[in-house]
Amino acid sequence: MSKRRYLYGIIILLIIWKLLNIFYDSRLIPGPVDTIIYVFSHLDTIASNSFYSLFRLLSALFMVIGIGVPSGVILGRSKKCDNIISPVIYAIYPIPKIAFLSIIMIFFGLGNLSKIILIFFILIFQVILSVRDGVKNIDNEIYFSVYNLSLTKYQTFRHIILPNILPNLFTSLRIGVATSFSVLFLAENYATQYGLGYFIMDSWIMAKYTRMFAGIVVISFLGSFLFLLINILEKRFCRYKYI
Repeated sequence: MSKRRYLYGIIILLIIWKLLNIFYDSRLIPGPVDTIIYVFSHLDTIASNSFYSLFRLLSALFMVIGIGVPSGVILGRSKKCDNIISPVIYAIYPIPKIAFLSIIMIFFGLGNLSKIILIFFILIFQVILSVRDGVKNIDNEIYFSVYNLSLTKYQTFRHIILPNILPNLFTSLRIGVATSFSVLFLAENYATQYGLGYFIMDSWIMAKYTRMFAGIVVISFLGSFLFLLINILEKRFCRYKYI
């Protein structure tokens, strides 16, 4: 999607927002200008809450990539492992992961770790399955050529497997980031005083609606930023996809 189309979408949202501010109760729906002014006038508080949310989300993402990619490659290359593990993944995958929040808190405490683990469980199965499918889509004739060329396992992964799994991986991360922000918003309302989820709900409880909308704008900006970052990385490392 081009930058012009992103700008067009933002302008439409701002117009709708301003119309709601004009024709509804302005005390409940503050205007875009007032909200942006609040963000910059309380930048320290918003930045600290944003840091906690981003730390939790990015920590989970790095864990997912570090564990999910190798696991997906193993399942894609080993039919025996796939037959044993995939049915378990299919059984767990449809369950709403937020339902595990209380169990995760029992085992991992009430701090950052429990929230990181929750996001990890949301993303890991999707990444494993997308990587596995990417590996399975590689034609066996390509592997025969690799064996004839006597490539090492690293060279096989670097030149054959990685280019085939990256498009699937970026797609799953793009979808997963949006879901993760939604769940993180809920998770940050339990046993914490930091994070954008807590910041927004605390503002709502105290009827500080400009503060609440400021938190919504920031969490929307962070989600869009990560979404764009994934798009940039995909174009950088998957150039063959756009040829």
